[in-house]
Amino acid sequence: MNTVDLFGATSTTDEVLSGMNLRGKRVLVTGVSAGLGIETARSLVSHRADVVGAARDLKKAEAATAQVRRDATANGGSFELVALDLASLKSVRACADELLAKGRFFDVIIANAGVMATPFGHTADGFETQFGTNHLGHFVLINRIAPLLREGSRLINLSSAGHRFANVDLDDPNFGRTPYDPFLAYGRSKTANILFAVAFDRRHRACGVRAAAVHPGVIETELARHVDRARLQALIDQITKERAAEGKEPFQWKTIPQGAATSVWAAVVAPVDEIGGKYCENCHVGEVVADSAAISGVSEGVRGYALDLNNAEALWKKSEEMVGEKF
Repeated sequence: MNTVDLFGATSTTDEVLSGMNLRGKRVLVTGVSAGLGIETARSLVSHRADVVGAARDLKKAEAATAQVRRDATANGGSFELVALDLASLKSVRACADELLAKGRFFDVIIANAGVMATPFGHTADGFETQFGTNHLGHFVLINRIAPLLREGSRLINLSSAGHRFANVDLDDPNFGRTPYDPFLAYGRSKTANILFAVAFDRRHRACGVRAAAVHPGVIETELARHVDRARLQALIDQITKERAAEGKEPFQWKTIPQGAATSVWAAVVAPVDEIGGKYCENCHVGEVVADSAAISGVSEGVRGYALDLNNAEALWKKSEEMVGEKF
């Protein structure tokens, strides 16, 4: 049976991983101090995987992952933490150096960490906060530790249906001239997450390493802490109205276990040739939708610009210029 037939929007991590033994699988998960990152790590160690969790605030992460450690001990997996502040390339490079020095291979990297709709600001290196944190931090980390990805391994980038808000702007990535809008910036960064997966997959698939991007769904987590509640409710109301016009049921939030399900599905369950270089949602590969399609359908469809190879290569080149490294 095709995996599309097995799982969907309401599937949970435990359902997706049911019956799986991940002993010997080593997984790096960024952003394990809250929400999806904690659940992603918990579900993997519960099935005997060895998980390395990366977080900016190790004290917060230690407390937040207490259950992850208990589940790892109880089920034969393992869990450890490493420091990573994606908004500082100094921290990113130090994390990469630490992992490279240990020399232990990874079977999966799940680039889960991120920020959403933040006020206008800059990272330690002067990049617009969302593009710098969500894309450039991961871009440097993952490319630096790429030698640790053995044949058969996967990179899973967390994107969002929010990529539909905007294509990347390689002429003005830091909003030097463009009026800043939190969701426009978020959209650019989430499109970048998909394009990075497309370009990484293209570069590494001949060596048996594949990459994909995933949209977890809309979940109430710390991610939305910067979002104006009235604007969020207006967006939800718009989504519900559009869904009604299409004869669909009203919008529903996903639970955190449902939100993390597509990440672990793409990481260890889905056939790799099915997802490589693609955008996944609700535990299946997303369909390409027209750039003119409604922004707020949220759950289904990927803009063509987010999968465009030329766009992906242009972003890669621009990203190298911005961080001062070639990969």
